[in-house]
Amino acid sequence: MPRRSGPLLGAARHSAGLVAVVFLCSVASAGASLVLPAAVGRTLDLLLDHDGGAGFWLLLCVVAITAEVLLDALVALVSGTANARSTAWLRLGGLTRLLAASPERGSRFSPGDMAARLSANATEAAAAPVTAASLAASLPAPAGAIVALFLIDLWTAVAFLAGLPLLLLVLRAFTRDSSDSIARYQRAQSDIASRLVEALGGARTIAAAGTTEREIGRVLAPLPELDVQGRRMWRVHGRAVARGGVLMPLLTTGVLAVGGVRLASGAISVGELLAASRYAALAAGVGATAGFLGSLVRSRAAARRTAELLDLPALAHGTAFLPPDGPGTLRLRGVRVVRDGRPLLAGVDLEIPGGVSAAVVGRSGAGKSLLAAVAGRLTEPDEGSVLLDGVPLAAVEPGQLRREVGYAFARPALWGDTIGEALAGGAERVSQDRVRAAARAAGADAFVRLLPQGYDTPPGEAPLSGGELQRLGLARAFAHAGRLLILDDATSSLDTVTERQVERALAQDVRAGTRLIIAHRLSSAVRADLVIWLEEGRIRAVGPHTELWRSPAYRDIFATLEPSPMPVMAPEHSAPSARPAPYGTARVMADPKERPGR
Repeated sequence: MPRRSGPLLGAARHSAGLVAVVFLCSVASAGASLVLPAAVGRTLDLLLDHDGGAGFWLLLCVVAITAEVLLDALVALVSGTANARSTAWLRLGGLTRLLAASPERGSRFSPGDMAARLSANATEAAAAPVTAASLAASLPAPAGAIVALFLIDLWTAVAFLAGLPLLLLVLRAFTRDSSDSIARYQRAQSDIASRLVEALGGARTIAAAGTTEREIGRVLAPLPELDVQGRRMWRVHGRAVARGGVLMPLLTTGVLAVGGVRLASGAISVGELLAASRYAALAAGVGATAGFLGSLVRSRAAARRTAELLDLPALAHGTAFLPPDGPGTLRLRGVRVVRDGRPLLAGVDLEIPGGVSAAVVGRSGAGKSLLAAVAGRLTEPDEGSVLLDGVPLAAVEPGQLRREVGYAFARPALWGDTIGEALAGGAERVSQDRVRAAARAAGADAFVRLLPQGYDTPPGEAPLSGGELQRLGLARAFAHAGRLLILDDATSSLDTVTERQVERALAQDVRAGTRLIIAHRLSSAVRADLVIWLEEGRIRAVGPHTELWRSPAYRDIFATLEPSPMPVMAPEHSAPSARPAPYGTARVMADPKERPGR
């Protein structure tokens, strides 16, 4: 379970100095507000008595009013600064933990939900330290006012205290009833944001299908719940304000009534009655804490949601280094990955010799992309180990790990101000000459040069097709290629000619190393040195494509993946692989009946 107070305490520590300034200035402002009624009352008495000493007290009134105004202005300025710093800290912390965690842990948050947690929820949670300081600083004024009432006249203080328990009951009910409605309201907000982001991402599909109205209904489906909880929040707040609005004037009126009687009896002066009325108003200001309490309740509910990001466990790394000039030999030993109690990879033992091109094939759901994630340590296996050139990936220094293990994905994301920066960025920044060479190898250089600003075109302004985007993803991977390069369905949107060009570039133009290719096309398996056949999270067989092709079950994989495949030559006439096939590689056949040649 996430630590609910973690974000609140962390934000308070991050802005401790500013929060302390808010508290001290608020307390000083409360002190000025306590001095003012006594000074005004004393000034009035001296003026009524025509006493020449009223000048000092009048000056004190001016000083108290000026101090209160200036201190309140300073509190507003520092509060805004502290809230902004705390918000930035929470957002940066949440984003950092999200990116440091393995992708599957972050994937449980939808993009819209994630945006809501990092924006609105982080802002509300970040306000808690200043709100708590302001709440604490708001208490001395009512407490001091009650003490002042006792000092002016005992009966005025008793008149006020008689109604105080009712006011405290109103505050308690407000705090209790607000918590649940605020939490439900924030969840409904997040649900709408998630659905909206999904709809925006699939806008073309929605338009093509003519389902705009249906999609609007789906996005707004949580709106009734949002309405119910919003109305419930305002009803709770309205009841508290209404009750407080009735009680506080009644308390002040009671004090004035008792004070008037005491004035008539000569027990207090006119100035003391004026001071008592002002102190009664200050003491009744304890009801204003409802606003602070409401803000704290919202902050606490928001902190629960923010904490789920801050509590994501980071993927741990070591400090070891890979041997220099290693060939990129990849070994998986007893790898097991479980998700939601279901094993997605089980008992995977595999060795891919350095410099080999290995294609991973299997039906949908066989665990191909998960194997790719484990092989490059985008995720951690629940059991077993992954070694690169004899060094466990968990022990490798993270900078070297990302320099030596590269990825290209089916739907790459480009970040940076320009396409050139997007391709150059990575664990280490590469030169633009290297970027252009990689783009040529990936078949991307020609269309990038045709863009309005070439490599200086912002990614968001480049009209890219799916295949062009994939080629840019491949170019980035080629520019940063290390001893192990993993292509997770990275050529699925390429035409046959471009795919063949990319394969030649992998063999001739890109840094030599091991290639792990998640294959959905028969051509990728045909041209690989080695094929890894996955079935239901287990390795069914490992060997050259020409041998595996003899198995009807293996051929059925491609019949499923490619409903209308091009005619395939017999294995003995298949296209040669880009490199000599690695003889002596161990093969694993799960079913003896399916061994090649039987």
